[in-house]
Amino acid sequence: MTERQGLSTPLPAIGSSAVLTTPTGAQSMPELGRRRAVMVALNVVTYLLLMWGVAHVLSAGGWTLVDAVLLVAFAIGSPWTVLGFWNSVIGLWLLHGARDPMTRVASFAAAADADTPIGIRTAVLMTLRNEDPDRAFLRLETVKQSLDRSGYGGQFDYFILSDTNDPAVAAAEAAAAEAWRRTLPDADQVIYRRRTENTGYKAGNLRDFCERWGGGYELMLPLDADSLMSGDAIVRLVRIMQAHPRLGILQSLVVGMPSSSAFARIFQFGMRHGMRAYTMGQAWWVGDCGPFWGHNALVRIKPFAEECRLPMLPGKPPLGGHVLSHDQVEATLMRRAGYEVRVLPEERGSWEENPPTMLEFIRRDIRWCQGNIQYLKLLDLPGLLPMSRFQLVWAILMFLGIPAWTLMIALLPVLAWEAQGIADYPATLAVTLYAAFFAMYLSPKIAGLADAMLTPGAVARYGGRLRFAASAAIELVFSFLLGAVSTIRTSIFMIGLMFGKSVTWGGQSRDSHGIAWAVAWAALWPQVAFGALVCGALLAVAPKALLWSLPLTAGYLLAVPFAVLTAHPAVGRLFRRAGLCGIPEDFNPPPEVQAVQHSQP
Repeated sequence: MTERQGLSTPLPAIGSSAVLTTPTGAQSMPELGRRRAVMVALNVVTYLLLMWGVAHVLSAGGWTLVDAVLLVAFAIGSPWTVLGFWNSVIGLWLLHGARDPMTRVASFAAAADADTPIGIRTAVLMTLRNEDPDRAFLRLETVKQSLDRSGYGGQFDYFILSDTNDPAVAAAEAAAAEAWRRTLPDADQVIYRRRTENTGYKAGNLRDFCERWGGGYELMLPLDADSLMSGDAIVRLVRIMQAHPRLGILQSLVVGMPSSSAFARIFQFGMRHGMRAYTMGQAWWVGDCGPFWGHNALVRIKPFAEECRLPMLPGKPPLGGHVLSHDQVEATLMRRAGYEVRVLPEERGSWEENPPTMLEFIRRDIRWCQGNIQYLKLLDLPGLLPMSRFQLVWAILMFLGIPAWTLMIALLPVLAWEAQGIADYPATLAVTLYAAFFAMYLSPKIAGLADAMLTPGAVARYGGRLRFAASAAIELVFSFLLGAVSTIRTSIFMIGLMFGKSVTWGGQSRDSHGIAWAVAWAALWPQVAFGALVCGALLAVAPKALLWSLPLTAGYLLAVPFAVLTAHPAVGRLFRRAGLCGIPEDFNPPPEVQAVQHSQP
């Protein structure tokens, strides 16, 4: 292939006003600083009030070792919930209580409103490792067809970047690539490359592209094997990047695809209506230090190649060696280099597929867990902005909080037994804290439901009021059961990390499929055993406390039937026929989604 040269946009000069605005000049730094100060104050005050209340309850009757352990565990496990609460509250206020929320949160996006011609070149990349070639290529072909319909198809080339080590899958990939190229007027628009060694994992795959072909393009659009985007959405993102040369990464808001799996349908129903308010609130104060999720995002190649090379972590795997969860680190390095990282918090033509079963969800979760815990070795990276360093800490706390909560639940019987011997036990305060914390934990879902109900026509997009209400109730129960099952597995895995246990990063099972009872039992018996011990002890010492604990503990006992039933094809068909837990694309699929629907089993 002849290397295609991109039209690089010159960077604006940075003068004395730079300290007053973010690098793109689209946002005031003093205003962003005030927002962050508000968030710090809200979170710190809320956290301290919760800690005071919990400490007051635990100290009744005098401190014990168990009380001290519970307080420390709560201190580690609660920050994620507190921040999620305020993100959701602020996001809901922006959406329904503030004028022009998109201008407040993403003023940079106004650059895409005009029908500005595109003068820069973009490489669309699909990274593969032992994935189903037919599924992956269908999605990439659909992206290309959609971009061609936009009138700007000539500004994009397509790269299939394979790290596949299964010879049969690799042969199928090569054959699919060649077959696709034969159908195109310009075969050079599609390039297939397979590495024999997946050095650096996905990050290494992208870096290899940058070194070989990156000089020919201004931007790259990484896609996973389950990614799908509309041409209009991509063109909108490109226009924004073209207008703001100091915008290094622009992340789209990725939502789920229609699915025949009951598990995936319920999960993504909750994520769909919950993410909008949460992401709006987060983007309001994170600003120029936004997230990067590794796919469905535009990345400026030159600073990425020059400034975002990942360090080799000291020590041996699983925590040493190559960085596994590369995306968040690359975001912090891009911002360190003087380029903004932004998320565009709107639902517009950017999709992915969610795990079809409980077991696949757990496998994905522990892969993320290992990658995020590696960030412990990156906290001293020189030159990171305070907000960027906070993002790494936050990614670590996301998983460190899980074993903390598991420990708290394990000690519930001891706490209940101690409380019975305290004459003046502050039961009212304990119940109030329990209810308040549950409300905070559920706040992203509550804010999402409120957003849908307050937005004209939104509930109709989910199939109407009755379906929406039934789906919301199903998803609420589902979230408690899912949380219990996944936290035990993650806690066990984190203990294994201390002894050198690692995960294998390979292909994912993305098609709906059933789970046999024996397979579910073999994978989930630790959850059942843990639940039986905790619930049995609570039943023996404090039956009323057992009833109060069921939102937290029922998922352990029901882990096996939960996994089997939510994966059962018949249950999935029932949900699909009834329109339960459907997302807007189920009821009114856009052309890109329709094009790949026949690949859904």
